[in-house]
Amino acid sequence: MRIGILGSGLMGAKIGTICAQLGHEVVFSYAHTRAKLERLARTAGGKARAGDPDEAARGADMLLLAVHWSRVDDVLKKAGKLSGKHLITCSLPMSKDDTRLVIGHSSSGAEAVARKVPRAHVVSAFCTVPSEALFPVFEARRKIAPPDLIVCGDHERAKRTTASLIRQMGFHPVDVGDLKSARYVEPFALTVAAIAYSGSINGKLAYRFERFLGRARRR
Repeated sequence: MRIGILGSGLMGAKIGTICAQLGHEVVFSYAHTRAKLERLARTAGGKARAGDPDEAARGADMLLLAVHWSRVDDVLKKAGKLSGKHLITCSLPMSKDDTRLVIGHSSSGAEAVARKVPRAHVVSAFCTVPSEALFPVFEARRKIAPPDLIVCGDHERAKRTTASLIRQMGFHPVDVGDLKSARYVEPFALTVAAIAYSGSINGKLAYRFERFLGRARRR
């Protein structure tokens, strides 16, 4: 696939690097300097290259929105027309000082993104795992049971494509329904972050839901 990365922070850089190592064509975009994007592309290797948001979006099979909430409008404007695009968002609707969610209860950041680009196929994913866990999970993907990763969205094909990428990266996708489910997923992401950064784990935390199937035997 050709994957456009809208955002050069930790999430965008790491997910883009993993995608390049998986053999996907990756276009890194949206940084303060072109030099940073060029460094990301060199480090990622494979078919990665630098570009602007319009280049990242043009011809992409999938886009990842990975910027601070305060930059969402700007990067979407620079990306241009996104009609029909699969757009994964991991951008949580945080205040400028990152102390609180600015959208919640009756809506979500993912739904707000969908309203901004009504013809795109928006999927919420990756916001519930710290960036520090991405490389360790990817490197251990054939050695351990995959951690879970929540995904939700209204477009079934976009969710299936996202789920396929999630599996390639070493996680097990857990589909929790339509995009409205992001109203509960986004606060959960903050819970994971609180656990990940509160002690000695330093962000390297993933989660797994235990599945108990069948009827328990009485003793």
